Amino acid sequence: MHSYDHVTRNRTAWNQFSKDYVEAGRRAWDEDEPHWGIWNIPEADVHLLPDVSGKDVIELGCGTAYVSAWLSRRGAKVVGIDISEEQLKTARSLQKNHGLNFPLIYGNAEQVPFRDASFDLVISEYGAAIWCDPFHWIPEASRLLRPGGRLVFLGNATILTLCVPETDGEVATTRIVRDYFGMHRFEWSEDDNSVEFHLGYGDWIRLLRKYDFEIEDLIELRPAEGSTTRYPFVTLDWARRWPSEEAWIARKK
Repeated sequence: MHSYDHVTRNRTAWNQFSKDYVEAGRRAWDEDEPHWGIWNIPEADVHLLPDVSGKDVIELGCGTAYVSAWLSRRGAKVVGIDISEEQLKTARSLQKNHGLNFPLIYGNAEQVPFRDASFDLVISEYGAAIWCDPFHWIPEASRLLRPGGRLVFLGNATILTLCVPETDGEVATTRIVRDYFGMHRFEWSEDDNSVEFHLGYGDWIRLLRKYDFEIEDLIELRPAEGSTTRYPFVTLDWARRWPSEEAWIARKK
């Protein structure tokens, strides 16, 4: 039987983290074109998005909902869902500031209150991609998608997860510091009590195939020279040599 304690823990953590993401959310909402991940890599360099005009889209773990805003501006009929009331408060404030309205739902991305086959695209940039248990949210994404619909999700790269030290704030090194086999649940810090989820490549492939996904691409993001990030766990030099982020694109059969 699965444990859902991570849902309560991550809700509490993100209600606390939310104040540190207001300004980042505001900047992202101001962008006309998507810029992905911790290095703000332009969509023109990554090509994550299909044509979403007129499509039904749900963002799982939307946070301040900037991804939903980008998709709405591209003509999508978008819905965002998140477990943090405080993050959704920021999202609703930014909606008002930008005059852009779409549904924002307070809820768990592992148990979404929509019927089967309601969406053409399920997307997550960090959010469900790392904060929800993949053995819960991947089958839920499959349930929500229509046949031929796409799943796009982006988070920390597997190799980065293996190389980040246990001590909070220390940067990834050239040394692997944890086991690859058995990757799943990660509790990095006793201070915030949050829970992340990361899998190895074989586990991702088997899980996606189990729930009727055909994998179309695995994009390993590489920041451009001169890029910056506000996150302290990886340097530009490291991220130029090895993937610090990866995005999966899969199609529902």
